Amino acid sequence: MSCSKEKEDVTPGDESTSENSIVIDSTTTSSAAAEGNTDTAANADDLLDSSTFSTVVTISFGSTVAISNPAAGAGVSVTETNGDVVVNATIAEVEYVLSGTTTNGSVKIYSDKKFKLTLNGVNITNNDGPAINVQSSKRAFVVLADNTSNTLADAATYTPSGEEDMKATFFSEGQLIFSGNGSVSIKGNYKHAIASDDYVRVISGNITVTAATSDGIHTNDAFIADGGTLNITTSGDGIQCEEGYIVINNGNFTINVVDKGISAAWDTDDTIDPYLTINGGTIKVTSSAGEGIESKSVITINNGNISVSAKDDGINAGSFIYINGGNTYAYSTSNDGIDSNGKITVTGGKTVSVGSTAPEEGFDCDRNTFKITGGTIVGIGGATSTPTANVSTQASVILGGGTMNQLVHIASGDGAETLTFLIPRTYATMLFSSPKLKVGTAYKLYTGGSVSGGANLNGLYTSGIYTRGTQASTFTTSSMVTKVSGSQGL
Repeated sequence: MSCSKEKEDVTPGDESTSENSIVIDSTTTSSAAAEGNTDTAANADDLLDSSTFSTVVTISFGSTVAISNPAAGAGVSVTETNGDVVVNATIAEVEYVLSGTTTNGSVKIYSDKKFKLTLNGVNITNNDGPAINVQSSKRAFVVLADNTSNTLADAATYTPSGEEDMKATFFSEGQLIFSGNGSVSIKGNYKHAIASDDYVRVISGNITVTAATSDGIHTNDAFIADGGTLNITTSGDGIQCEEGYIVINNGNFTINVVDKGISAAWDTDDTIDPYLTINGGTIKVTSSAGEGIESKSVITINNGNISVSAKDDGINAGSFIYINGGNTYAYSTSNDGIDSNGKITVTGGKTVSVGSTAPEEGFDCDRNTFKITGGTIVGIGGATSTPTANVSTQASVILGGGTMNQLVHIASGDGAETLTFLIPRTYATMLFSSPKLKVGTAYKLYTGGSVSGGANLNGLYTSGIYTRGTQASTFTTSSMVTKVSGSQGL
């Protein structure tokens, strides 16, 4: 740490188990009034239990296709040609149950009404188009039947079908609502794995995208997750909403992509608000070339466990980032850890953000308002945006550099633990804010040492016993934002 050095002075009676051992205490927390978006995108019409499906049509693939259609001649037509099944329906309350295996077949559905589509152990590979092609603007309830495994794969090139839009292994003109306790594995050889020209909602189920030449899940209007497990590997984006919003309420996400992990995009329509809100869930994103999590508008993190590693910005928003809770880790190999092209507000949670070397930053808000009213944040990189003192109500300090795999420990004058952090990469500047940090208080900064019996959250220790290393410096928080010699706050 590039701060002023002084001789170590350990006072007897420190909060410690011995003279040089300090208890790491995570019970001191602070959350101010949350700001930003609290939308959950709740919609009773998306609940399967809100609908009834009394007519069941079964389609079973094999050496031939077996079709059972009790509504034949009464509003549902099902035809099959060389393994390609086409459904035309004009009546409501129809469920289609797919099962069996085809190495060159498909299902296309035209429906005037919402319907239920149950994948009951079906394996569809199509050599000239999508595996499932829903040419209906109505809601499709996609149920992954309990204890079943399903697979879908499309062709690398599609045979044109008039004016119809087709751009994914599982494509729909309307809403796709996934639920159930089964699993589906999808490979997108042509473009996307799953795509909707409306929105996609995942309530439950296990969805795996093994590969896609473009996006894992691509929507036009929205992506919403209330649960489920999603494992996505693609050459493009993991989840992209082209002209709308993303809300994640819960679920487990593992996303490995070349481009953007999760992206709420926007082009030229000023009526669109491509916000991204995370209310919960466990999200792990790895991007080899793009940004981890992106919104062209506002990102709000209310809760959840988020871990992002990206070549570009770990987390990026076009206008505002709000962090109200949860545990967030953002790591960029060559850009900012957390970057807002507008403002940043932190009211709670635990956030560790790791940027690259100068001029990249742990926290970057382009010299706009950076308000801290609660939470614990550690940001490291070549520099940092400086918190705005006249709107912040929680103290912060900007410190000089540190070395990878070294412990840094800050203790108050009476020896109480304020920060214990294992440095993930060498940096020039650290930004630290915590409810433990008080204005008008002297602190000692140690490097090295060790932690026993401890747990850490992306390097931020929340428990254990710290054994002191070398006292490197002291500083006093003289104001709401304190810059220590050698730091680079912008």
